[in-house]
Amino acid sequence: MEIRTALVTGASRGLGHALATVLNDRGWHLVVDGRDPARLAAAVAALPRPDLVTAVPGDVADPAHRAALAAAVPARLDALVNNASELGPSPLPRLADLPPEALERVLTVNTVAPLALVQAVLPALRAAGGRVLDVSSDAAVEAHPGWGGYGASKAALDRLTAVLAEEEPGLRVYAVDPGDMRTDMHQAAFPGEDIGDRPPAEAVVPALLRLLEDDVPSGRYRAADLVAVAR
Repeated sequence: MEIRTALVTGASRGLGHALATVLNDRGWHLVVDGRDPARLAAAVAALPRPDLVTAVPGDVADPAHRAALAAAVPARLDALVNNASELGPSPLPRLADLPPEALERVLTVNTVAPLALVQAVLPALRAAGGRVLDVSSDAAVEAHPGWGGYGASKAALDRLTAVLAEEEPGLRVYAVDPGDMRTDMHQAAFPGEDIGDRPPAEAVVPALLRLLEDDVPSGRYRAADLVAVAR
């Protein structure tokens, strides 16, 4: 049986690490990244099968890093998971106070980088009839004060995802809203608040597995709906 391969960005913590852990345990070969080399190395060492993992530390906003990621994937890539995200300033500012350079950074990480990675690995995705999974947010479709920059970046990502699905019918292309999670990024959005009532990132992984392994049409999905259908 041929080993499946996934490129998962932002895999040193949160949802990316939770997904990488389960995929690795299921025998997937992984190419993963994270901005902090030491944290990424520790995260990979904690996986069930580190021997099946290629770690490439770096920032998805950096074209040279994206080129290194593309070079690390084999000729066939079964899945690209664009999970790495940038929240923006914490606490979240109103749009009147959002520095333009902060918005540029959010858009670069959350919107430009995912498309650039798709472009870089598209031949390998086409060869495998692979899947693209872009991690979105409810902020892409709902207006929440303070979430304007992040929400705009995810709304743009949703549109890119939908168009890619039309342009690449040989692939499965998904945007997924994971919902609130008990992660470092979510905590940064609510500094000083107790977010202990949010579910852990691990609770979202079954929904992502449905998109990566089951016969689900391209589209935008809420993780809660995918898990509900699975039950």
